[in-house]
Amino acid sequence: MNTLTNPYIGSDFEDFLADEGILDGANAITVKRLLAWQIEQAMKEKKISKSRMAELMHTSRAALDRLLDSTDASLTLVTLTKAANALGKRVDVQLL
Repeated sequence: MNTLTNPYIGSDFEDFLADEGILDGANAITVKRLLAWQIEQAMKEKKISKSRMAELMHTSRAALDRLLDSTDASLTLVTLTKAANALGKRVDVQLL
């Protein structure tokens, strides 16, 4: 493609995602992947199995699997808070 006809030359990747209408979804997946990774790392550090983690959160193993699924961007603050509490951590949310 000729660089003179490419509308994305000189723009950043977020502009491209916004133009394609997928920026919000991409950001949500990025945040979810980070949270899932942090929860998994804390579980490993504390040697907590998935079954035990589900018990500590007072939820099902299937619900925990959804929480740890980095491709599923749906997540409630209640679920996130339960996971943090089970790991002896707290949730700190900020808008930047």
